[in-house]
Amino acid sequence: MPDPTQRLFCMSLLVLALLPTMCLGLLEGLYCGKENCYDVLGVTRESSKSEIGKAYRQLARRFHPDLHRGAEAKAEAELQFKLVATAYEILRDEDSRNDYDYMLDNPDAYYAHYYRYYRRRVAPKVDVRIVIVVTLTIISVIQYYSGWQRYDSAIKYFATVPKYRNRALDIARDEIQERIHNRKGKNRLSKTDQKEELERIIRKVIEEKMDVKGGYAKPTLWDVLWVQLLICPYTIISFLIWHAQWFWRYTILKLPYGRDQKLYLIRRYMKMGQHQFNAQEDKQIEEYLQLELWKRENFEAWKAEQEEEMKKKLAENPRYKAYRRYMKNHGPGRITFED
Repeated sequence: MPDPTQRLFCMSLLVLALLPTMCLGLLEGLYCGKENCYDVLGVTRESSKSEIGKAYRQLARRFHPDLHRGAEAKAEAELQFKLVATAYEILRDEDSRNDYDYMLDNPDAYYAHYYRYYRRRVAPKVDVRIVIVVTLTIISVIQYYSGWQRYDSAIKYFATVPKYRNRALDIARDEIQERIHNRKGKNRLSKTDQKEELERIIRKVIEEKMDVKGGYAKPTLWDVLWVQLLICPYTIISFLIWHAQWFWRYTILKLPYGRDQKLYLIRRYMKMGQHQFNAQEDKQIEEYLQLELWKRENFEAWKAEQEEEMKKKLAENPRYKAYRRYMKNHGPGRITFED
């Protein structure tokens, strides 16, 4: 077991060995490590940015690995080259240089040094505002083209439904006759071209005559996120004005509801969004108006009637009957993937 006096002597030697770097505030793993970045480049703290750049270029040419021969000389030059590059990277940037000077002037603030160093290392190099603008632009573009894809899918679907397809054929009968059947000689279309031309005509008629509503409606630039954010103040002001007018006209003055106001109340009672409500057929919306569902008592009675009718349909459904028998005999705790 070593003598306490010898152990104290060893600790003193260790402290004396580390004292120069501790006094200088140099920490392993930060900036240039135990080396002083200014000494690495051969400059002082008063040196200008141009002087630092000039010293770096001279040392970079001197220690470039390609200018040395032999594995050992090349490896040593590579280490020196990396150290010089690191020192220049730190001192050429004004903010990074200020952080490094702060470490030299405050050698005891270890935690502050680590925080300053890694905050700059992990901080994004691009302006956050640019990131936000690019992100919103990408989202808007994807949103716009996704809307066109949904609209295109809806048109293709309607073109396959006999009801709409036959109606389109009746409307475009003259155009079909002129562009397909009346073409003679060299202008005559092959069967494949005739089929493609017929589909184009049907699609064109459906797009012109059919008002696709809801989530599959034809997209516009007003629907994209960027535009909505730009007109957000106008939207908020319009929202407040609309509700103020509603309160004044129909709550204070007790004016009779118009068609739009009745539909708004019906949609609110049904807890539907605007696109979802507009997607319903005109016949169904007219039925809502005939039943006067904008009146709360009428809507509650209609809703109870619809729920009762749904229960009857489910009770008559064979699959639902089998499900109820299973739940009655086995209970929910018995349901497994094997079942």
